Amino acid sequence: MTSATHRYDYAGAERRREGNGGHADDGERMARALGVFSIGLGLAQVLAPHGVARAIGVEDDDGNRKTMRALGFREIATGVGLLTQQRLAPFAWGRVTGDAMDLALLGRAFNSRRNDRGRLAAATAAVAGVTILDLVASQRLTRSAEDSPISARVRRQGIRVHKAITIHRPLEEVYEFWRKLENLPRFMVHLESVRTLDDRRSYWKARAPLGLTVEWTAEIVEERPHELLSWRSVEDSQVPNRGTVRFVRAPGDRGTEVHLDLRYDPPAGAVGATIAKLFGEEPSQQVDGDLRRLKQVLETGEVVHSDASIHRGLHPARPPEEVPSQVAAGRSRSFASQNGGVE
Repeated sequence: MTSATHRYDYAGAERRREGNGGHADDGERMARALGVFSIGLGLAQVLAPHGVARAIGVEDDDGNRKTMRALGFREIATGVGLLTQQRLAPFAWGRVTGDAMDLALLGRAFNSRRNDRGRLAAATAAVAGVTILDLVASQRLTRSAEDSPISARVRRQGIRVHKAITIHRPLEEVYEFWRKLENLPRFMVHLESVRTLDDRRSYWKARAPLGLTVEWTAEIVEERPHELLSWRSVEDSQVPNRGTVRFVRAPGDRGTEVHLDLRYDPPAGAVGATIAKLFGEEPSQQVDGDLRRLKQVLETGEVVHSDASIHRGLHPARPPEEVPSQVAAGRSRSFASQNGGVE
């Protein structure tokens, strides 16, 4: 009975695709064509930025040439993805995001009297037209992806992540650090804050993909001190989720094993999971990084940053030669908080 209920209806999905006028095939053909267009436009922007700038009515100066080349590399990367990958929806939505950026840049260009407003208006109309095509292709590809067996399983079961790490600190210390939920944003980078409401409930605020923010209330459903902590979001939360973290003494007196089992439903279902992965925020990637930062905080009193992660712009990933004052101050506060406020 269970297997019959959960079986994916391949024939039904095929009928839905046929009933939609072959949207899956149409979306793929449109995406491939847009991929060719992206590569062609990108090559023109990279190889002849001055020519493209003049064509759209933008002043040909060093700043605009650099911007044009950057946009060109973005177009080429998106085009290659549309022509070489099997999962096209993320790259198609990437084009939509790029279109929004282009329209915003063109809108700003109207503020300069040195630009040709006639050509800018024509370029804006052309980008708006391409945006419509990108939206149609993205929606058709998304609709097709949601009919796939994998997406059906994601919608039914949500996403589950299980990760573990060994931390060279006593079990009691690791548990107590985690149990103080306000500590979680110190190593879970997607969390903005966790506020304790009472002994069982807490209020969470997190950064979501594409610059969005989500909030929910969680409640502890099981607690075994120095052994296990389980929680779940309350009903009607923006991000339904539940998780369990287990603390086990590592063999050979090597500290504590932390086992984290997390389940959650993406904010926009299977589409949300795909977009999150495109932006490097897929749950498995998040949890891996979070546990590494937890290990660093408990073993060294700080999250280790490379020179590239501290300073803006492109830098080789190496230990910083000189720590900025604001980072040093944060490390000092982190050490003080672990030692009763004494620095």
